[in-house]
Amino acid sequence: MGVDIGDLFEKRTVELSDLSHKVVAIDAYNILYQFLSIIRQRDGTPLTDSHGNVTSHLSGILYRITSLAENGIKPVFVFDGKPPEMKMQTIGKRKEIRQNARVKWDEAKEKGLVEEAFKYAQASVKMNSTIIDDAKYLLELMGIPYVQAPSEGEAQAAYMVKKGDADIVSSQDYDAMLFGAPDVVRNLTITGKRKMPRKNIYVDVKPEIINLDKSLQALGVSRSQLIDIAICVGTDFNTGLAGIGPKKAIKLIKIHENIKSAMAEINQSIDNVEEIEELFMNPPVTNEYTLEWKKPNMGKLIEFLCKEHDFSEERVNKAAERLDAAAGSRKQQTLDQWY
Repeated sequence: MGVDIGDLFEKRTVELSDLSHKVVAIDAYNILYQFLSIIRQRDGTPLTDSHGNVTSHLSGILYRITSLAENGIKPVFVFDGKPPEMKMQTIGKRKEIRQNARVKWDEAKEKGLVEEAFKYAQASVKMNSTIIDDAKYLLELMGIPYVQAPSEGEAQAAYMVKKGDADIVSSQDYDAMLFGAPDVVRNLTITGKRKMPRKNIYVDVKPEIINLDKSLQALGVSRSQLIDIAICVGTDFNTGLAGIGPKKAIKLIKIHENIKSAMAEINQSIDNVEEIEELFMNPPVTNEYTLEWKKPNMGKLIEFLCKEHDFSEERVNKAAERLDAAAGSRKQQTLDQWY
């Protein structure tokens, strides 16, 4: 998902503690896909309850967001709204990829190819309204606020940071930079030792921050030119120019200043360039939200996760206690600011 221009940016590695007291606007769909992809059994089967309902995302939200709260981070989830019409072709392609991956996953499981099965299982992940609704409900019970964007979640998250209601956007994708997010943090919920795909090698994954202004200065381009570079490579809203990767794209835009001149030079075209540029520069956003972090509802957490979805009551109680302590710490910090 997202645009493939990550290699253009310099990333600064940080510790979770460096984000303490920061409001982090999390791209909700991005992190839910991450939880659904990673939190699985060895053959790729997702976690489920006794009724067959997928619970991988609920596990990820409960335990990993609790860990963020313990580190003093104030998360707010931002959910996608209606996708732009331009995105429908990409959505269709992703659906086809998921369907093909599902077939290959089943074949790999039958052959006992565990690593292959896990790989294809990750590629077959899909979102549905039940997953989204359950995620929102769990966040409410945990006392974590969420915002419903009118369209692209990363655009709304970027707007919230620019407005000053949040400090940084969290996403694995780079679209938030195109939407004007001043700072983006990656790897927020996948920190720690991670196994490399199909290799018996583990790497230490840490959060990394990308600053938009510093990146633009280092690249020697403006934000509008960065958008044109992304359009050259390909975004969720268009197919890129043939044979043009990030490095070629930046050379083209630097030489020709904008994508229209660059396309004329290489005799290629993208039909909806102006529409895509406008979407990135002025996306639909909303001010209809309230950010308030509350203490968790212990009783309803037990009822929802343990009674309805078969979570361990002991583990949920411990997570709720950790959340409660983190909420109390946040309240004390707020009070301390008055003295």
